[in-house]
Amino acid sequence: MSRPHLGDPREFRKGYDHIRKSDARLAKLLEKHGVIEFRPEGQMFEALVESILSQQLAAPAANSIIAKVRAIYPGGKLDALAMSRTPSRRLRAAGVSPQKISYLKDLSGKVAKGKIDLEALREMEDEEILTTLDAVRGVGPWTVHMILLFTLGRPDVLPVDDLAIRRGIQRLYSMKEMPKKDDIEKLAERWSPYSSVASLYIWRHNRDA
Repeated sequence: MSRPHLGDPREFRKGYDHIRKSDARLAKLLEKHGVIEFRPEGQMFEALVESILSQQLAAPAANSIIAKVRAIYPGGKLDALAMSRTPSRRLRAAGVSPQKISYLKDLSGKVAKGKIDLEALREMEDEEILTTLDAVRGVGPWTVHMILLFTLGRPDVLPVDDLAIRRGIQRLYSMKEMPKKDDIEKLAERWSPYSSVASLYIWRHNRDA
């Protein structure tokens, strides 16, 4: 049996209809924007590297560093073996912090040595993926949620640690304070099993605010 994937327009539409019926506040937002086009894509290693490089950075700064790191490698391709052999000074010259260099070295080393099979993750359940990648230095829930949603297209991802999600929910539901993890999870009970769809529209709402 094939796994539900939000890259399938029919699956995305099912999630869109589910959210509209289950959450009146979000329904207005969905109707405002309509059914958006969503295309999860990318290679697992490259996606993880980009997520690590993007941690705690605004998009323009993150994109600049990602471009400089890609420029180190032929054709801009991020490869685990090549990265594991790249001198740290070259990554530092591309703007990567010492802490993130240690993360990239741990990730690339584990993948290059076969300690982690990234392609095997595609067949795992979400929680298994979280557990497997937790063994990589610097890869926490936020990074894994980005991979689950934007690379693997999993339909029920709720990035509770994402600042834009928290701000978007605060604005959308007129909360006095920014919601905590427990608040978001309780609110999201009505979104499951399509929390990913809700997350995508909340991101857009926060961006447009």
